[in-house]
Amino acid sequence: MRIVNIHEAKTHFSKLINSVTQGNEIVIAMAGKPVAKLSPIAKKSKRRFGALKGEIKISKDFDSSLPDEILN
Repeated sequence: MRIVNIHEAKTHFSKLINSVTQGNEIVIAMAGKPVAKLSPIAKKSKRRFGALKGEIKISKDFDSSLPDEILN
């Protein structure tokens, strides 16, 4: 983890962003005290349609009306 002061962060912002895209974290400090952190955004996994095929069973009447005793 690299620590940079605000002036350096403003001057080299593009380089810092490139470093973050490589997986590095950067702490920005004001008067030597950490105030912010640049870190990469976690990638979301893509959904695979049909991944649970055969694992989930839906009854044939799942969308039918509820019985009257439950509706009352």
